[in-house]
Amino acid sequence: MPAFSLVDDPWLTLAPKGGGAPELHSGRHALIHADEFEGLVVDLPTQTPALLRQFLLPIVRSALDPPRGRAGWLERFRAGAFDQNEKKRLNTYLDTHRDRFDLFHPKHPFAQVAGLRTAKDETKGSALLVATAATGNNVPLFASRTEGDPLPLTPAEAAHWLLHTHCWDTAAIKTGAADDPRARAGKTTGNPTGPLGQLGVVTPTGRTLYETLLLNTPYRTGAIPGDKPQWEQPPAGHTWKTRAAHGLSDLWTWQSRRIRLMPEETHDGTVRVTRVIITAGDRLKETPDFEPHTAWSIPPTGRKSPQAPMRRPRRHQPGKAAWRGLDALLEADVRTSTGPGKTSAGFETSVLVDQLRDLGDALPTDHPVQLEMTGISYGTQSAVVDDVLFDAIPLPLTALAADSPARDALLEAAEQAEELARAINHLSADLRRAAGADPIPWDKGQRPGELLLHALDPLMRRLLAGLRSAADDADLVERGLLAWEQLALRHAHDIADRVVTAAAPGVFAGRTVDDNGRERTYRLATADDNFRFQLRRTLTRATETARRDTAANTHDEDEDDDT
Repeated sequence: MPAFSLVDDPWLTLAPKGGGAPELHSGRHALIHADEFEGLVVDLPTQTPALLRQFLLPIVRSALDPPRGRAGWLERFRAGAFDQNEKKRLNTYLDTHRDRFDLFHPKHPFAQVAGLRTAKDETKGSALLVATAATGNNVPLFASRTEGDPLPLTPAEAAHWLLHTHCWDTAAIKTGAADDPRARAGKTTGNPTGPLGQLGVVTPTGRTLYETLLLNTPYRTGAIPGDKPQWEQPPAGHTWKTRAAHGLSDLWTWQSRRIRLMPEETHDGTVRVTRVIITAGDRLKETPDFEPHTAWSIPPTGRKSPQAPMRRPRRHQPGKAAWRGLDALLEADVRTSTGPGKTSAGFETSVLVDQLRDLGDALPTDHPVQLEMTGISYGTQSAVVDDVLFDAIPLPLTALAADSPARDALLEAAEQAEELARAINHLSADLRRAAGADPIPWDKGQRPGELLLHALDPLMRRLLAGLRSAADDADLVERGLLAWEQLALRHAHDIADRVVTAAAPGVFAGRTVDDNGRERTYRLATADDNFRFQLRRTLTRATETARRDTAANTHDEDEDDDT
């Protein structure tokens, strides 16, 4: 059996700090020299949190122990790199457990089950590991290969997709292991998706891989007795169970599937993985409160359920830019009282974003932290991958403070964008009614408001980046908001002109309809007036500035005429 060590063989692609071509490095080199790399380079965005959680983060946490509170975390972060003692401890830890990191070990292959077999001794193509490859019912749109095409994976590629499968695998029916007493007719039903597939993953990233490791290490979650990563636990067997995570290391290295890679030597002597076995794995009883990589949704309470509501992981929405969910990211805990014993639905930000808030001014306000939003949209009972979701936004640290002008500005700008999109959609709906047609349904087709949000996307990202340097300077923040509104106003008029140009000629005369017993006339003039009113109400700074400029120009022209 060939050997491939994730500790000492190159398998992680890293981008060097300061530029240069990405190169393959071993797990040991990636950790010891984490300060020399900008970050991981992956084939699919969902691989990044998988590699962090299933390999890099638990090694650092186990070898160096969790940071000792806020002060201990800051000491490590400000160091900018592992010191000689920490590097020695990392090397010692990797040497101690090196045997468990062999991808093809005959007794305990990494994150797999040795000797795993099905009742019929069947195997499947390695495409079953790859989320973007066609296999079974999971056939991505415009897939370049069919299920019958072989997909030989290098050991490095197989390691990436192995960890990705534990985190993101599809749900529903899985092949049953030969010794699994709960398998029926060679199948296991009721399997959930991988743990990350149930979350809207939020991953803070820094200037280097070292900073990213620290930014994803919560200092409020201390060591728990019995909490160990999977390679410090007895190797998993063929059977599975439903249980709670013992702690953060156990959660990060959760074995949601039983997997066996089948390596073989090719004619030129290289090793490739072409066949795999994937069966049911451990099921997480519930997402624990200490899960650090997700924001949370809180259902409303009422008279029938006065007890504190259970939190649910907040999923990312397909087609929705990350900045459109800033309210859930910037707020620590948002709920509104709706009466005695009642609260409305709300949300809480992620553990890691809340940790950045707790750090306050201990980090420079212009420190370039980014938030990467990752998720998978599943379809047909979560048995197929519909879409891979990814977005990244710059995070002004000062915006995390409750009384920060930057925070208020970002939330206001995000709400303004949504209001402008609604105004465009109302304009379109009124013009369609004036022409005798029905408005475009909100859940079918593309409404013109989405075009505006797409046009505003780069402006919002520019505002996010600009507020890093503005810090708490209220004047700078106000000027930034004025510039945002002026550009947003221009884009709103551009999209509105396109909507009006595409309207039928009959919209000028309009059409009178019965609106719940009251006659109402829809025509271009009325729709345009309503749209402009919404612009004035939403973009108060830009419209007031434009009004003053117009008045000043008129005054200057009058003086010229008098002269």
